This record gives sequence, structure tokens and C-alpha cells, in this order.
Amino acid sequence: MKRGKKYQESAKLVDRLKLYDPTEAFELVQKTAKAKFDETVEAHIRLGVDSRHADQQVRGAVVLPHGTGKTARVLVFAKGEKATEAEQNGADYVGAEDMVAKIQNENWFEFDVVVATPDMMGVVGRLGKVLGPKGLMPNPKAGTVTMDVAKAIKDIKAGKIEYRLDKTNIIHCPIGKVSFGTEKLLDNFRVLMGAIIKAKPAAAKGQYLKSVVVTSTMGPGIKLNPLRVND
Repeated sequence: MKRGKKYQESAKLVDRLKLYDPTEAFELVQKTAKAKFDETVEAHIRLGVDSRHADQQVRGAVVLPHGTGKTARVLVFAKGEKATEAEQNGADYVGAEDMVAKIQNENWFEFDVVVATPDMMGVVGRLGKVLGPKGLMPNPKAGTVTMDVAKAIKDIKAGKIEYRLDKTNIIHCPIGKVSFGTEKLLDNFRVLMGAIIKAKPAAAKGQYLKSVVVTSTMGPGIKLNPLRVND
């Protein structure tokens, strides 16, 4: 894959054989982000688990102290009082069967997070095939299946992100924007890593953090020392 001139210039700044300390890595992320827009900074964490086994799943949610730099659009599936509560607390879209029809018939996906009250999961389940692959299916572990829709919306708007393993045992998460600067990116990164370390399954054997890489949208990957992620 041929890379652009800017990427190649940025890549020269990164020592591919070095495992960087977090502070150094985030300073470098900012230097290597050369796009004309405010690039998103992402963390990619490979874990020493096997996601094919139910007892080795790693999934949860965490509120980043400085948010992600993007305000999430929230769709809430609720009825009656809970629908009113959702509307009053800043949900972007609220509905029930009507929203299922809109998504199915119009291929509508103008939302980033889906929240549902437990009684609505039978309705939301009809969307499993389309929401599941996009990682949008509400889940109790992520706090998106709940009766406390007000808190769920507030947390999401404040910068709550969900982390989960993909099929290759890697977690991919946004942790802010390049414009945040080193300190805020470090704060967000430490909170995310703390949550992932805490979520280590009892069945996981050997080294848990296999590799940790941070990158900006258009920049090269920067490898961190997995043993120093909380420094």
C-alpha cells in the first residue's frame, strides 16, 4: 500500500523498533498528525486472551475525563415515562417500533450510541443483524440497557466510550483529538487502560497486555511499552 508524502514524513519521526513511554508517545502523536483537520487519536490494545471463549471476553464502558472531542448522538428505545425522561435529558432520538421500522426500511443510522430500557430489548432484538456488526447493540455491561436512561445519556454525552474485543483480540478506542494536548490525552488513556486492566478475565493466562499502539487518524502507529502504560 503506497502511502502519501505527509505520512512518509511522519513515519520517519517514529522508531519502529522502540517501545515508547506514554508521555513520549503522545508528544509524538501530535508531531506526526499533519492533516488539515483535528485528527482523532486512537488506542489499539492487543490482549493475551481468546475472544472465542465466553470466559475470556473483555467488554465494558468508561467515561473519559476529557471526552472524545466528539458529541455522541444518542438513540433511546423507551416508552411512556422513560421516553419522556430520555427526551428531557438530551437524547437525540427517542422511539420504539417506529425507530425499528425507520432503521430497517430507510437504512437510517444517524446515531452513535443506542440505549434501551430492559422491556424494549425484545423490540431492539429485531435489529440484531444490523446493529450487532456495527457494535451498536445495547448491552447491560456497557450500561446501555438500563432503566436509568437519564444517567446513561449524561455519561455518553460526557465522553463515555465502550471497549470490546474484536475477533483478533484487539480493542480499538478513540481517546481524544490531537488538539487536546499531551496531558489530556494521557489522562484519557490512563483511565481507559485502568478499566481494561481491571477487566482482565480470571481465565486469561500469561501476558495480558500483548501490545499497545497509539495513532492519529492519518498518522503512523506508535508502539508503547505495555509494562509502562500507567506511568
